Amino acid sequence: MSRDLSTLLTALQDRTVQKRLAAVKELGRSGNPAAVVPLCATLADPHPAIRKEVAQALGRLEDAEAVPALIAVLDDPRPDVRAAVVAALGRLGDRRAVGPLTRCLSDREEMIRIGAAGVLGKLGNQRAAESLRILARDPFSGVREAAEAALARLRKKDGKRRA
Repeated sequence: MSRDLSTLLTALQDRTVQKRLAAVKELGRSGNPAAVVPLCATLADPHPAIRKEVAQALGRLEDAEAVPALIAVLDDPRPDVRAAVVAALGRLGDRRAVGPLTRCLSDREEMIRIGAAGVLGKLGNQRAAESLRILARDPFSGVREAAEAALARLRKKDGKRRA
């Protein structure tokens, strides 16, 4: 890491969005597990670009400690932030996200429904199957296709478990 951790953590509290954003990006690339807790706290930043970047950084760090904090911001008012959170949860692959992601299948934004369906298919948890079947009747073709693909992955994983 080009800057030490304490400098980056201090920069997370800076008044300027650019400095906070740069610190978040560098912490996400750092691979340092000590960055997870401060980044989780930064999910409450008032600026949506920061919240989005924090979600992406937490996904890159691939530390399951971030899962509860990410789940807590699945209701962010900004769809781009929610989409980043869904993607981060997909990267983390933690089954604690199944229930919250299932609720995302009814999000008003189609990109969130598509992302949540994809992650649920990847997680392979049959608890999401009924919600995905309902989603397969969505008015948007991209959402329907994502739901069908997720259901196919669930069937495939279920078949491997039975074999």
